Amino acid sequence: MAETTVSPRRRRWDNTRMPAVRLPDSLQARLRAALVGLISRDPKTDGAQWTERLIDYDSPPGDAGLFGPDTMTWRVHADFPGMMAGGVCALMLQTLHPRALAGVWDHSNFRQDLLGRLRRTTAFVAGTSYAPRAEAERLIALVGRIHEKVRGTTPDGQPYSAADPDLLTWVHVTEMWSFLAGYERYRSRQGGIVLTPADRDRYFLETSRLAEAMGAERVPKSAAGVEAYFRRVRPQLRFDERSHTVLQVLRSIDLPVPGGVLFREVFLGAGAVLLPDWAAGMMGRSRLRKARAAAAARSLSLAAPLLRRALADGVVARSHRRLGLPPPPV
Repeated sequence: MAETTVSPRRRRWDNTRMPAVRLPDSLQARLRAALVGLISRDPKTDGAQWTERLIDYDSPPGDAGLFGPDTMTWRVHADFPGMMAGGVCALMLQTLHPRALAGVWDHSNFRQDLLGRLRRTTAFVAGTSYAPRAEAERLIALVGRIHEKVRGTTPDGQPYSAADPDLLTWVHVTEMWSFLAGYERYRSRQGGIVLTPADRDRYFLETSRLAEAMGAERVPKSAAGVEAYFRRVRPQLRFDERSHTVLQVLRSIDLPVPGGVLFREVFLGAGAVLLPDWAAGMMGRSRLRKARAAAAARSLSLAAPLLRRALADGVVARSHRRLGLPPPPV
């Protein structure tokens, strides 16, 4: 997997390798507990279909799952800061598609449980990326059954279904584009390296197989294909009152962990700064909001090494051990 070193003249302050700051063990443990609490599923709010049993990342030994350690998918999805910021960006983008948003509006209690929705998405992405094949296929089948029940009509009379191949493609592309953008901003640049065009294309090609397994069609398989897809779909998008409402709920989400307000503000801003210019323009983001997002992005860049170390023995390390491999460097 090729990587290109960035010359010092091309580096910005937040693109350089961060110093190895370490917290005392007690604070590191508290940070890990807060992060695990942030992303872990809650049996009280997550449906029984999600809590009937945990995903098994430890067995069977030697099972690489749908992707494996040599893939761009394992590399990109391993970075917690980039994935969290990318997940926020993806959610913001998804509010622009009226039919996709209608399913959330009509079939979920997002006002009361947006965090639960985000946790379930996190569990799905982690499971399909790193779990053994049988576990990943179980998750795909589970979400497919849920999608079949999500049907309705938009306020202007358009029918929608969460199982619609076009909507599945929209959700997939917004997520994968955002995850890659988060990785490039908060991981690869921070280490003084950049991804090659071939790396980016490989990521979209790999993850397209997951989308197709979900029922998506005409899934773009390269960076150029993704950009062409966005140009093609943009006439269908709009930022309306429903979009605004979901973003307001996102901005006021209560994170039930120590420092929840700080985590919220940092990840929201760090995700918003990833938005493509055309999407930020549709949302009418003000200069002040953009400036705050840029400050949050700088904060996440500074904190990212601490966050990675706090979760160093998580899903990614367990999946490497399942294959008899040492955990990746943090």
